[in-house]
Amino acid sequence: MVHSNSSKPRFSGILMHISSLPNGGMCGTFGEPSRKWISLLSLNEISVWQFLPLTPTDCSGSPYSSPSSFAFNPWFLDSNDLVEEGFISINAFDELPKTLSTNDNSKLDFRLENLRINNLAKALRKEWIYQSKERQLEFDKWRLDQFWLEDYACFMELRRQYNGLPWWEWPEKFSKYNIKELANWKSKYKDFLLEQMLLQWHLNRQWKALREIAHANGILLFGDLPFYVSRDSADAWSNRELFSIFPGGELLNQSGVPPDYFSETGQLWGTPVYRWQKHKNTSYKWWRSRLRHQWLQVDLLRLDHFRAMDSYWAVPGAHLTAQKGCWLPSPGLEMLTILTNDYGSSLPLVAEDLGVITPAVDCLRSYFGFPGMKILQFGFDGNLNNPYLPENIKGYKWIVYTGTHDNDTTNGWWSEQGDESKEMVCQRYKGNYQSPAWKLIELGMNTDSILFVSPLQDILSLGTEARLNKPGTIKDNWNWMLCNFDSDLLLALKNYGELTKLCGRSFEEVHKIFKEY
Repeated sequence: MVHSNSSKPRFSGILMHISSLPNGGMCGTFGEPSRKWISLLSLNEISVWQFLPLTPTDCSGSPYSSPSSFAFNPWFLDSNDLVEEGFISINAFDELPKTLSTNDNSKLDFRLENLRINNLAKALRKEWIYQSKERQLEFDKWRLDQFWLEDYACFMELRRQYNGLPWWEWPEKFSKYNIKELANWKSKYKDFLLEQMLLQWHLNRQWKALREIAHANGILLFGDLPFYVSRDSADAWSNRELFSIFPGGELLNQSGVPPDYFSETGQLWGTPVYRWQKHKNTSYKWWRSRLRHQWLQVDLLRLDHFRAMDSYWAVPGAHLTAQKGCWLPSPGLEMLTILTNDYGSSLPLVAEDLGVITPAVDCLRSYFGFPGMKILQFGFDGNLNNPYLPENIKGYKWIVYTGTHDNDTTNGWWSEQGDESKEMVCQRYKGNYQSPAWKLIELGMNTDSILFVSPLQDILSLGTEARLNKPGTIKDNWNWMLCNFDSDLLLALKNYGELTKLCGRSFEEVHKIFKEY
């Protein structure tokens, strides 16, 4: 049981991306898989569901390198719900691609998902003329309110027509974002653009309904926002003046982090850094729209690479390593102040502040009252002053994790640890669990942090085979799936809920506390 000395209400959550939800071997959706998951969280008094960015993925399956900062991932669209509501026919549903193999249905098939969505988009467009006037008016009203939608639809259709080539390799009349040429092209391909827009409208409808269900069940939705955007995105293509790229698409300066203990060449991410003066000249209009869009989807938001709000590592675009970059200042204080005024109260942001963090970054986070992150797997290196050791996590404003989507599962991590690290865990753990994952779960719950989150893989005591992502690699990531809502899952959630023993279960109480602290 939890033995923390904290007098403040504390909450638990689970990190589980929508794509990993059980759905007969296909990608999880905003439909019944998510509704079932929310009901299980509520039944076990688990207050927070954390997931990865909801945006479309790149070709490797990563949601952190998306073709849009505003669109939903079409894979999440639930076709069963579309049939029930009369948006597609039973025949069209039956013709959608489905998984043929049950030998490895714990791995997501990206190719199959893309094929399913292509067919589903065509079915939605063909059935659209038979929809009621009320539905068509509802769609038109929503479409006109989405400033990003038309550029996104054009981008995705042009990418399809040019076989997935990045936008800077398209014919110049399109790569240069020529308004006149695009107008003629839009008229010619309006049916295909409608397909993209209908997908996004239905995704928006389904997520809106799901969020209402989550709130009714007292579940807080915890989203994720990458700091940078992909160079090959609708955002960069249609707003290139805001990003450090040349008109032809070449990178002027790119993002990354400098060399450190873990990498002598640093990390090179290949995304354009921001032209901050351009953003400032528009009163940060793009960023404000981006955050406003997020608040329509989630209740709490993790801001990836928060340290770049203070200063960022800029590397010349032609360089192949991050060694010869430089630190440049960011206008984080000014922009976050404006975003706070837009929101009307304290921003419900969580700062991803992992790695080497300067006092200036800590001051910026503390000034706005954002919780930071603590990863227990990072704590047991033999250094008693390690800030990730449970006893060194002081205060309330932290989100504590066993690990994140970028870590191995805790049982996988344990198998790679030496005797000294294992002994450090065992010295601190006085409970009855034998699973290394559950040892860290209970240690995390005993901290005074406002929220403790465990990836579902740790709650199920799974090994490395269930790892979601291994940074620095591009193969076999982002494809782990839970096979079933089975008895093992139900028991694990029951045990996790019982271990939490938190007060203030309602959504209103959770949200009030995050705003207050």
